[in-house]
Amino acid sequence: MLPADDVGLLGVPRDALESWLRGTGCVEPPFVVRRIGNGQSNITCVATGADGRRVVLRRPPHGARPGSGHDVARESRVIAALAGSSVRVPRVFGALDHDGAAPVVAMSCVDGQPLDRAGVAALGPQARRRAGLSLAQTLAAVHDVDIDAVGLGTLASRAPYGPRQISRWTRQWEATRTRELPVLDELAGRLRRSTPPQRETRLVHGDLHPGNVLVDPVDGSVVAALDWELCTLGEPVADLGTLLAYWPEPGEPSPVGVAVSTADGFPTRAELVAEYATASGRDVSDVGFWHALGLWKLAIICEGIVRRATSDARNRAEGWTPARETVDEVAEGAFVVARAAGL
Repeated sequence: MLPADDVGLLGVPRDALESWLRGTGCVEPPFVVRRIGNGQSNITCVATGADGRRVVLRRPPHGARPGSGHDVARESRVIAALAGSSVRVPRVFGALDHDGAAPVVAMSCVDGQPLDRAGVAALGPQARRRAGLSLAQTLAAVHDVDIDAVGLGTLASRAPYGPRQISRWTRQWEATRTRELPVLDELAGRLRRSTPPQRETRLVHGDLHPGNVLVDPVDGSVVAALDWELCTLGEPVADLGTLLAYWPEPGEPSPVGVAVSTADGFPTRAELVAEYATASGRDVSDVGFWHALGLWKLAIICEGIVRRATSDARNRAEGWTPARETVDEVAEGAFVVARAAGL
């Protein structure tokens, strides 16, 4: 008899899931499903089969709107398209649509170490530095992808990215807000008035930070970039701004619970910017704007997590979940960065 597990989180009957996974050949039923990670968006589990093989299963959070930023089928198509590129990603086995239920995507379980508290503690200072610099290099690799050659040229609009992002996340704020927060409305206006011209249109991950990669447990280099649900086409330096938003330095408040970037050995934000500029050859003079935009978006994301976790306990990840006070801190941090950038 199988032990109790988390298969109910996937919203698909066990027999249907077993039949589908057997057909993909990626894992042999019967299997045990366990939720993994601290991700606060799509639900991620690992199924361990009778033969010991493992497969990652992802589905949208319960109650997510179709076509929202939780489109795991779209995410899987992006990851599959990157299979032959220099960007290191999992292998996609397929997607299951069962009787109108939310889709479940199966991907390979990459052998790597997450950059969570335990993972960082296991790395020495040199490996931590390598992990940080490797994140910047991974962004450069993402932005080097020939979007037309890999079939992603029609993934999203090629209209100017900054205005698109401000409009999209303003709508998201209106849909997920649980109270009034004037600082976010003020920031939206400042960002809208100060958007720099777009220099080029490239593949943009949209959410690359320490929590969305796996690293080599010895040298710290990135072995897989994960969580592509916010991937789009746009200004590449925006991705660098997002990474900086998740990169507090020692003595600064953390927007994401325990910030791994404050541990001894990790590079500073300035070093990340320099590494990206060297690896990509791009002009990064507008990074202050994109850093402020990244923090503004992060505050809105945190508010959405608060709303989902409150409305349905199945959406609450193990470990840290942001509170409304977290949203306030991130919003204030965004305002400080915006002023420093002259916005």
